Amino acid sequence: MVTDEAPTEASGYVQPEIDVPALAALLDGEYAEIRELVRSNLKTYASILEEADELSLDAYRERVRELVVEMAATGQTGMGFPREYGGGGDVGASIAAFETLAFGDLSVLVKVGVQFGLFGGAILQLGTERHHDAYLPDLITGKLMGCFAMTETGHGSNVQALGTVARYDAGSQEFVLTTPGEEARKDYIGNAARHGEVAVVFAQLEVDGTSEGVHAFVVPIRAGGEPAPGVRIEDDGRKMGLNGVDNGRLHFDGVRIPREALLNRFADVTPEGVYESPIDNPNRRFFTMLGTLVQGRVSVGGAAVNAAKVALTVATRYATRRRQFEPAPGEREQLLLDYGLHQRRLLPLIARTYALHFAQDVVRTRLHEVFSGIETDAQARRELEARAAGTKALTTWHATRTIQECREACGGAGYLSVNRFAALKSDSDIFTTFEGDNHVLLQLVAKGLLTDYASEFEDLDQLGTVRHVTGLAVETLLEKTSAHKLLERVRDLLPGGDEWDQEAGLLDSEYQLAMVRYREEHMLAGVARRLKSGVDQKRDPGAVFSQVQDHVIALAHAHVERLVLEAFVAKVRELPEGGEKVALGLLCDLFALSTIEADRAWFMEHGRLTVQRSKAITREVNDLCRKIRPLALDLVDAWGVPPELLRAPELVG
Repeated sequence: MVTDEAPTEASGYVQPEIDVPALAALLDGEYAEIRELVRSNLKTYASILEEADELSLDAYRERVRELVVEMAATGQTGMGFPREYGGGGDVGASIAAFETLAFGDLSVLVKVGVQFGLFGGAILQLGTERHHDAYLPDLITGKLMGCFAMTETGHGSNVQALGTVARYDAGSQEFVLTTPGEEARKDYIGNAARHGEVAVVFAQLEVDGTSEGVHAFVVPIRAGGEPAPGVRIEDDGRKMGLNGVDNGRLHFDGVRIPREALLNRFADVTPEGVYESPIDNPNRRFFTMLGTLVQGRVSVGGAAVNAAKVALTVATRYATRRRQFEPAPGEREQLLLDYGLHQRRLLPLIARTYALHFAQDVVRTRLHEVFSGIETDAQARRELEARAAGTKALTTWHATRTIQECREACGGAGYLSVNRFAALKSDSDIFTTFEGDNHVLLQLVAKGLLTDYASEFEDLDQLGTVRHVTGLAVETLLEKTSAHKLLERVRDLLPGGDEWDQEAGLLDSEYQLAMVRYREEHMLAGVARRLKSGVDQKRDPGAVFSQVQDHVIALAHAHVERLVLEAFVAKVRELPEGGEKVALGLLCDLFALSTIEADRAWFMEHGRLTVQRSKAITREVNDLCRKIRPLALDLVDAWGVPPELLRAPELVG
């Protein structure tokens, strides 16, 4: 339905027609086949959405495990493993499968992530042939269930400071694992409380009294269903959500494992007790090891986007059938989505979801290229790590915000547990925390920007980053950020000369890109100046960094939003003319202008937005919402969330 206020042909605007199957095929991209397999499996096991509420805790956990093993038999969970071990040999397909799995029960999603992404991924990426031969065939089928034991009670994000110790005993050619105190216990470990038989344990390696830093070991934690000797296992119990995943705590009391249990792709210990590594620098070795695990962040980011799609599909469908208040006496009550405020609540979120979808496509492609050996440049890997970190932060925050807004947009009905929102809210909330706290991840993004992904990137901790930046002339950094060059480029692309930001059309993608690029580059130069100023004043580098952390996070956020907009603009530009291109162009404009509008204070403070221009952007956002309103159902239908998974009969009809 088009309201009286919607733009019409008389105003020069012609509403596009969307071919929903064509748009769905565009969104599924090259991985349409694996995505369709996952959708089919999700429909087969859709009853898990009700069972999550009906079963006891133990029964729900067992049901989730059963589903994971049954899905593994279809091949969907093993796509990232080598073909010789029973996998699909396609890293990109494995990420696409995981993303699509987020349409269903998120406990199943996380159980899959723990088993095949974290546990299996660690053995694949950190181990060598002896580990691959021993573990991959059985873990790919789910016959062998495992854990990824990195996080500790006292050290979450600071992996380098983990307390668990693995000392090498040359006499017996064994490592001895010890948990020195409660803060060093492994905590929140998926698969630990019930189903895991083996864990990849991250611990401080000590050889002949010398600490060699954090390394990973394969450790049996159960034998015959009972805790292995020296292993203490505790159940984390009920959580805010994801109660189908058996998170637990692990303690090690002198647990002995053979020398071959060390995952030795990047370092090894000889039988005699000599430590060897092809990477001499311990910091570089550590970051190289962690870098191989980046696909976890890419996976979570994609899953968050799809969780948001489920919420928006439900809320949009509800808003196109639920009526409230008559617009005039005697008239029929009005549909929710015909109200300007309701459009403002939902449609920019749809636009941002599309934007993040295409940004996720870029990250997935880069990951596939790096992990498949297509891209071998070291800087490309570092840029991937930073991009994956930043995208994960923005997508998971977006999911949390979107699910909440959609729940509110469905009123009291959205609060009933029979509908998807209760599970979506409680199960997805942790996405902002696991695979890296979002604020910590954005600091990683900023570090890459400040150091230009320097060759010594891995060596630069917080203090090293400060020293690196302050060791550069500010003029040199400005040359790198090239804010003044940006203005020169803009003058060539847009009308208005020095007044480009006031004269250019609001719907000109070059104007939109120039605005977000200017913000990022201005912030980057500003952070560098603040760091340098603090150190020039002989203040402690750590204190200097702490005092500019708010600027650091803002910089990283601006950087990732710029990447997201560039991905969206590039996608729209490459499309052939037609309804889909017009519709995506509207969404791209809405995403860009609502992003500028949301940060209008910064743009006004820095002279890039006049009061009149700011008001014009708000009017344009409202106009775009009215144009997108008649397309809303088609736009959410194109995401392809199976109706069986919406689980909101009172909301979607």
